[in-house]
Amino acid sequence: MKWGKRIGTAVVGMAAVLGVVAAPAQAVTAASLNAAPDISLANVKAHLNALQTIANQNGGNRAAGRSGYTASVSYVSQKLRDAGYNVTLQSCTSCAGSSQNVIAEWPQGDASQVIMLGAHLDSVSAGPGINDNGSGSASILEVALTLARENPALAKRVRFGWWADEESGLRGSKFYVNSLPQTERTKIKTYLNFDMIGSSNWGYFVYDDVASVKAVFDEYFTSIGIQTEGDSEGDGRSDHASFKSAGIPVGGLATGAGDIKTTAQRAKWGGTAGAAFDNCYHRACDTTSNIPDTPLEKNSDAIAYALWKLAVSTSTSPDFSLGLSPSSGTVQAGQSATVTVNTTTTSGAAQAVSLSASGLPAGATATFNPASVQSGGSSTLTIATSASTPNGTSTITVTGDGTSVDRTAQYTLTVGDVSVRTFTNGTDYALNDYATINSPITSSATGTATSPVKVSITGTHTCSEDLRISLKAPDGSTYSVKPTGSLPCTDLGTRNYSVPVTNEAASGTWTLVVYDAYAQDTGTLDSWTITV
Repeated sequence: MKWGKRIGTAVVGMAAVLGVVAAPAQAVTAASLNAAPDISLANVKAHLNALQTIANQNGGNRAAGRSGYTASVSYVSQKLRDAGYNVTLQSCTSCAGSSQNVIAEWPQGDASQVIMLGAHLDSVSAGPGINDNGSGSASILEVALTLARENPALAKRVRFGWWADEESGLRGSKFYVNSLPQTERTKIKTYLNFDMIGSSNWGYFVYDDVASVKAVFDEYFTSIGIQTEGDSEGDGRSDHASFKSAGIPVGGLATGAGDIKTTAQRAKWGGTAGAAFDNCYHRACDTTSNIPDTPLEKNSDAIAYALWKLAVSTSTSPDFSLGLSPSSGTVQAGQSATVTVNTTTTSGAAQAVSLSASGLPAGATATFNPASVQSGGSSTLTIATSASTPNGTSTITVTGDGTSVDRTAQYTLTVGDVSVRTFTNGTDYALNDYATINSPITSSATGTATSPVKVSITGTHTCSEDLRISLKAPDGSTYSVKPTGSLPCTDLGTRNYSVPVTNEAASGTWTLVVYDAYAQDTGTLDSWTITV
């Protein structure tokens, strides 16, 4: 007769995740008029490729209320959160499937003066909507990410919106505007809309609702030798109409939809007269192959130019920037994360900066060493969690309180397991009375599992036998894990036990040692697994 002696084990390890921020691109000649950065065409196209893939995987479209739209929301919102934006997903109850608007705000600038940029994120059901309106959505996403990387001093608050269910009657933007109290509406000083900026037979259309806003875009296009026209085709047909009806000044760009390009327009912009600006408008062929580089690149740079012109501070008074390295990390409950807080004097004289942190998860504390620096100096932030800190991800805001201005930066802290190291024995070993088995261990790892590791063991054995179990560590140390106390037997004649081994040791070749000190029939040591 045989008894199966199955020994299962569990081990917890630690991992860290470092955030890497790309360097900003070089500025274009025209944008140097107000130091606006060049927007990477490659990055904009990468976002468009991601939206195309989402459509391909979800029935060929990204229509509101469908899985393709939900996946588009997830893609955009995650990019923004990773960059440090305060992101809100607003469920639009009047939209198809209560689909969500994505609202992202950069936490700098005067909150009573908001410059808002928006684009609808949904497509029609007939196709993936890569020009209509993946182009506007991808462009303002990359503008938002560039703003985060550049992190200029802002005179005004910058907010972005990606709207749900535009194709069914501007429902997402109407819901957003209607949900704002009047005091919040008045804080939005300008709303800029971008709906189709990569048409295949493109024109350069600038909304002419507000002359002063149109003049900002015209200034950019004039500097690169391009003539523009007012956008009569899109007037009242896109999300800017929701803001305009609420008395908010609006502006925006478009490259044309189903209207026909005239001979005069061909003379100004090239292309084909007598053909639609976008012959794939609202059709299945509105794919990434429907998007030429030229209008996408020039309009993206124009958007950045307008944003820098309207929101970035031109003050030469004392100022500084604040950055974190790394910008994210992962710990287990009870462990600590260390972050370098860097400050740089960006204008004027250096100033004293007092440091603080908010948004910590429950049971966590933050300390700075030193707690105050002169701009240009750095400090070490230690975020210590406790055993009671719950698993999850938190966005921690680090504030630098300067003599003349305050600056903030965001750190993403994840508490919980992110990696696994598995030690496995897949062989059954005969276990004889008064004999010892040395069971070798094979190790594999995923994620960023690291050592040293802390080991604990749980398992079962038959009540009639006296098993003496230990772990031999790579350095030769032996940890006894024989269960103590009297535990009840199960109906199958086994006893459960869980014994912690609190010592720490480096990774390497471990050995499970089992000794049967009871005179009974022989048994087997079954296969078992340790997970780190």
